Amino acid sequence: MITRRATGLGLAGSLLTRRAAAEMPAAGKRAWAEQVPVIRMGLLGGENDADRLARVDGYKKLMETTFQVPIKLLVAADYGGVIQAFAAGQIDLSYMSPSAYAQAWIQSNGDVRPLSVTQEQDGSTSYVAVMYTRADSGITSLDDMKGKALAWADPNSASGYLIPRSEFRAQGIDPEPGKYFSRTGFAGGHEQTVVAVLNRQYDAGVTWVSGLGDPLAGYTRGALRMMVDKKMLDMKDIRIIWKSRPVLNGPLTVRKSTPVSFQEDMLQFHLALPAAHPDIYRSIDMGSGMGWVPVKHEDFQPFIDMLQAEAAQRRRR
Repeated sequence: MITRRATGLGLAGSLLTRRAAAEMPAAGKRAWAEQVPVIRMGLLGGENDADRLARVDGYKKLMETTFQVPIKLLVAADYGGVIQAFAAGQIDLSYMSPSAYAQAWIQSNGDVRPLSVTQEQDGSTSYVAVMYTRADSGITSLDDMKGKALAWADPNSASGYLIPRSEFRAQGIDPEPGKYFSRTGFAGGHEQTVVAVLNRQYDAGVTWVSGLGDPLAGYTRGALRMMVDKKMLDMKDIRIIWKSRPVLNGPLTVRKSTPVSFQEDMLQFHLALPAAHPDIYRSIDMGSGMGWVPVKHEDFQPFIDMLQAEAAQRRRR
């Protein structure tokens, strides 16, 4: 039996399951600033630009004050923008989905390093992918979705594409359009997918939630929780009809070719942030987790394997 606390897709035995004690780095310019005079930070898609920028404003200012270097934000239209920027050496730091990290590792020839992932309120480090429909759709299960239209969030999203496709195939369901589902398509991000389902453009969509806490509040963390908090969604208007097994949370990621001292400062800053600045932590961690714990590349190898399997499926079509 899979339990959230014990395991999760991609969760290697090396992953720490409790927060490491860390103090906020002392303010001051670092030697690594000669090589990283500007910290170029990527912001994944899935949320409108104004909300993304407002959500990271305090975080950006705190990092600039602490390390005394400017932060330049890359606001990507989709996950692919951040992946390509890592591959081109154009960004130094970004929060990633596990699938986006795996794709960035492949495209950059390994020039990325995962630093940390969120620890949830129950001590786990995982979330679940979910499929949701309109509450008035009459659809109550995955079986009811046969012959219906399904919206994916982003081709580089784990919860919004890779994980559901992998699990559907394991259940004998072909996720290609015109097979089990009448049609599928990309709605442009997690937020946009919810809107498309509510507007009856699709019968269902897929996204991520912590799976913990009050479902009517959008759970403790996740895409639905952010929309509830912004009063863009009333959870009574949707119904969750399918959940995946636990999935390792996406990592805060740095470019591996940056100075090691820069990487370690980024890790220390983020491990200390939840206790030192809880309001800033909550604004950037998309809900209410306990904090961050360190991870290693090996923890994400299963996502690389799934991407390679997905590519093999495309070649066979």
